[in-house]
Amino acid sequence: MILTDLTIDAHILSALRASASGVSGGELARQLKVSRAAVWAHVDELRAIGYDIEAGPHLGYRLLSVPDLLHADDLYSRLGRTRVIGREIQVFEETTSTNDVMARLGRGGVKEGMVVFAEAQSKGRGRLGRRWISPARKGLWFSVLLRPDIQPQAATQLTIAAATALARAITLQTGVVAEIKWPNDLLIRGKKIAGILTEMSAELDHLREVILGIGIDVNLEASEIPAALRKTATSIRIESGQMVDRAGLAVAILRELDRDYERVKRGEFDLIAEQWQEHCTTIGSQVSIRVGDRVVRGRAEALDTDGALLLRGQHGHLERIIGGDVTMEK
Repeated sequence: MILTDLTIDAHILSALRASASGVSGGELARQLKVSRAAVWAHVDELRAIGYDIEAGPHLGYRLLSVPDLLHADDLYSRLGRTRVIGREIQVFEETTSTNDVMARLGRGGVKEGMVVFAEAQSKGRGRLGRRWISPARKGLWFSVLLRPDIQPQAATQLTIAAATALARAITLQTGVVAEIKWPNDLLIRGKKIAGILTEMSAELDHLREVILGIGIDVNLEASEIPAALRKTATSIRIESGQMVDRAGLAVAILRELDRDYERVKRGEFDLIAEQWQEHCTTIGSQVSIRVGDRVVRGRAEALDTDGALLLRGQHGHLERIIGGDVTMEK
């Protein structure tokens, strides 16, 4: 099947993935309405960046292997159609922070659903301005632009939806079960593998746009994690013992994000919250949460309809917490 809004390279990769036995240059030329020489030129460009594509007089073109890189056309070819997220994708070899890039693109008027990946970030950041180590081609460092028609106080729903989609995609793609720590971390066996940085622009009663910044430690080895973080951070590769197809994981995540974003827009956050709670290690635990200059302690009981945490304090009072630094108490 040819999707009319794909580039020629994405069409070629999609066709090669769909047929293990090969695709003739003539058939590709016919589908794409270009010359066979043009098809050859595009195949040659794909080879130049690492795609191993065999060509033979009887078999046509066959895709033998792909490089370990994020390539927008390849992501398009694997993603297929989504409602919103992933309709446009850009990949940078290196940038300061994908959230910074997305903020500039947002001001320039790009459409909702834009996704920016970076193979490396020189100034990746997490919540509270903390630095996020983002080595080249070892993880997934990306941002998604959203413009949902929801109230600003409900923006936490998007962080919850993103965490749930990430956990689901990681399990679907790798078999590894990730836990969620409210509000924005994913853990494996108690160690952090991913974080979500939600930045928004809003008026009093109107949410103009939200940037979801996501960082996932995918193929880092233990020696590549700073010594100061090795007790608290890990990677999917370390925990699974296997190299992970980063592009395949990226595509799975975009699909799941798109699915849960559609649920948020349809007012079905309760369905997301149920799944989130199945993965969450915070609910039911005694925690302390630093909120600004104060620390609140109690039992994390549930999410409210906006995605805020309901905390039962030491004197029985139920407090609504929008965000903060969570420490699990023993």
